[in-house]
Amino acid sequence: MTYLLNDIQDAVDRKFLVTKTLPRQAEAGTVVHIMGTEQNSGGITVNYRVTSTKQDFSTKFESIKDFCNWARPDSFIARYSENLSLKDVQQYIKVKNRSFTNFCLPIILVAAVIIWTVCLVAIPTKLVGIIIAACMTVLISFLVWTFFKTSKTKFMTRLYGKISSNWAGGSIVIK
Repeated sequence: MTYLLNDIQDAVDRKFLVTKTLPRQAEAGTVVHIMGTEQNSGGITVNYRVTSTKQDFSTKFESIKDFCNWARPDSFIARYSENLSLKDVQQYIKVKNRSFTNFCLPIILVAAVIIWTVCLVAIPTKLVGIIIAACMTVLISFLVWTFFKTSKTKFMTRLYGKISSNWAGGSIVIK
């Protein structure tokens, strides 16, 4: 996904959230300010500043897609990064990258195989075993999907709580 970047020049003077670590440059979870870009025949050269350390670096990517795999625009983290720890930002990246297909589906498939195997082997009447296995599979699917949604919501609520704790200005904050 290119995050609506059609030209690398669109990234200049914007803040991006690093999602993949570049050794000895930018760690995943840090915010970088893109200061300049240059497109040449070998790819894209990006000059950036790590906002937490104020160090300038330059790196080369083969395409805009490779750049967007390394960093993505994220106004939420760019705006509130000083209120969050690196661990919080890295967890934010993991939670934001979760989808139904890469988080829920593997769990549901493994659970379904186990349920169907146990029901068909342990229950002597095959029709009853099939009915129970089908019901259990639907139930497990619903529970995994519910866990997926609530865990994402709880994590984001906790992050908003950390950020908003600095807005109180000395008054009582209910967490």
